[in-house]
Amino acid sequence: MVIGSGAREHALAWEIAQSPKVKKLYVAPGNAGTASIAHNQNIRPNDIDALAKFARDTSIDLTVVGPEAPLASGIVDHFERLGLTIFGPTKTAAQIESSKIFAKNLMQKHGIPCPNGTIFSSYSEAKRYLESQPTPVVVKADGLAAGKGVIVAGSTEEAQKALSDIMESKIFGSAGDSVVVEECLTGKEVSLLAFTDGQTVIPMVPACDYKRVFDNDQGPNTGGMGSYSPPGFFDAKLTQQVMKTILQPAVGAMAHEGMPYKGVLYAGLMIATDGPKVLEFNARFGDPETQAILPRLQTDLVDILLAIVDNRLSEVAVEWNNDACIGVVMASAGYPGNYKTGFLITGLDKLDEEILVFHAGTKLDQNSQVYTDGGRVLTVTATSKTMAEARAKVYQNLPRIHFEGCHYRKDIAAREVN
Repeated sequence: MVIGSGAREHALAWEIAQSPKVKKLYVAPGNAGTASIAHNQNIRPNDIDALAKFARDTSIDLTVVGPEAPLASGIVDHFERLGLTIFGPTKTAAQIESSKIFAKNLMQKHGIPCPNGTIFSSYSEAKRYLESQPTPVVVKADGLAAGKGVIVAGSTEEAQKALSDIMESKIFGSAGDSVVVEECLTGKEVSLLAFTDGQTVIPMVPACDYKRVFDNDQGPNTGGMGSYSPPGFFDAKLTQQVMKTILQPAVGAMAHEGMPYKGVLYAGLMIATDGPKVLEFNARFGDPETQAILPRLQTDLVDILLAIVDNRLSEVAVEWNNDACIGVVMASAGYPGNYKTGFLITGLDKLDEEILVFHAGTKLDQNSQVYTDGGRVLTVTATSKTMAEARAKVYQNLPRIHFEGCHYRKDIAAREVN
């Protein structure tokens, strides 16, 4: 069973369904895309008791958690107490994502390279501190905020507004009870995810994602508008450097702190002039990076997941192809702000055969027509031998898909081919 309803979960289900070991696959709650490859089960990701009951009643052999919220709520601990096999970090280990303050303290204590930052639980103290800081400056809500809790402020006024929104207006609820104010690093951003069983750490292929809603990184932050892999600037040597200075030390630090980390560890990195630094850690597969990473995986994903659960990841050789992969998100009008849903999606049957479409905010009606049901609606993905070919493929196919108000970025991976 895969838990979640986004494009990441569709990509996970798609990859898992290819394993000869898998006889039956459920996605809870899933979407219109997962319905074609698995059995959707209408249980919300945060209804941990209902998910556990279903897993037990249906004799689920392995549960894979997609989103961060159930991990932060302790779904892994609950399943393990019941003797159910589940993939992901425990509640205490998931703090590496669910608390920016926990992650910052861990990195500072264990010498993991990251931006300089100061922690505040008092609004007036943070406000006063911001007045003395050079801009741009980064303001982060401590808790989970669906990928929108980090504001890069270009001016003191913008920073003060972000702080007020988070700590006074509580736009992210209790996630904004405390904040981290950080220096703003410059360089190239990249995501490097790794599989780990708490001891062995195996990196995935690197990917870049696009947070801002409009071309040329304009507009507000989103959950991610597209991704590609591999970035040309991030070579095998850099991967080894990140493994040595960040990923392995982070897993070691978690073990040292008495909260062994098992699952996927996602490092959001800035490649600064003095080397890679951690912008954020996530406790799960990234979205939209997963949609550009998994099509490159050659090893059976189920073998990897089971090896992690059983603490024997060192026995698995994880292999990737050399293709370029690009995924572009099609979003609803108004996203990441207010948007409407319930619009018919057409053209999904008009795409070239090799195009992959991972559904996110979609649902089926009683006639099996696909309708919009969220802010990020689809990730349209193409692979090819070169990034230029993959880009050409995906952007030739995108206009064939239509729903009212749909929009997408036109510049995903453009810097790789220009």
